[in-house]
Amino acid sequence: MKFKVRSGLNIEATSLGDSNNPLVIMLHGGGQTRHAWGATAEKLSQSGFHALAIDLRGHGDSDWSESGDYAIESYRDDLISIIENLGKPAYLIGASLGGMISLSTAGDENYQSLCKALIMVDIGIYPNENGSNEILNFMSSGFKGFASLEEASNAISSYLPHREKPKDLSGLKKNLRLKDDGRFYWHWDPKFIESRTANTERSEHRDRQRRYAESVKAPTLLIRGALSNVVTQDEVTDFLTTISHAEFIEIDKAAHMIAGDRNDIFANAAISFLQKITNNK
Repeated sequence: MKFKVRSGLNIEATSLGDSNNPLVIMLHGGGQTRHAWGATAEKLSQSGFHALAIDLRGHGDSDWSESGDYAIESYRDDLISIIENLGKPAYLIGASLGGMISLSTAGDENYQSLCKALIMVDIGIYPNENGSNEILNFMSSGFKGFASLEEASNAISSYLPHREKPKDLSGLKKNLRLKDDGRFYWHWDPKFIESRTANTERSEHRDRQRRYAESVKAPTLLIRGALSNVVTQDEVTDFLTTISHAEFIEIDKAAHMIAGDRNDIFANAAISFLQKITNNK
């Protein structure tokens, strides 16, 4: 399904489950697509939730911003448009970039009523600087494209050596575009990386994220991959100190891409948390 948001952009989404059930919106990380949530969305829909996974602007099948506007608050405006279109508040699950967007929603007094719960997937108030730079370097390394799916898969394996390389590479097509030059490119706008590597507003962004975190009232769960270098113990301590009511789970043998590394364990943890909230209401 597709949503036309206030900015005029078209945002692509996959909807699973009964629309009358509690709404869970899943927001992927930078450079990913809604398909990263495939197995999680299935489990959520089978557990009594309406699961909606969206492609963030500049990613997947959603429109790209012509001006290269990939600010957290612009992503949030897209999310708010979708929630208002659906006519009911949502439980938010956000990974990395998606978590920062979700945090900016849950922590802004103008939108807090639209967020019933917040699940942060391997992201603190903001990411560890070194870990974040590793991700940006990996994403930038694909600017020239890949000659084949095998070459793209090898690049992923080098970046994620702990993850077993799949024998069937067809699933990679959902994250790549085959262009007229015959090469495969990641399914996101290169301007997104430019917006992340510019240092002009980084300190302002961090200050805003901290203010959002200090204002979060919704039930909150932080899930960390034990192998992650994006959320270290420092980020965990900072998060749990700032949002004192937050719960915390660490998933063994998972790195930053938790849903891809240990999806069953991750999905069960998220569903258990959400069911506890819905049952208490």
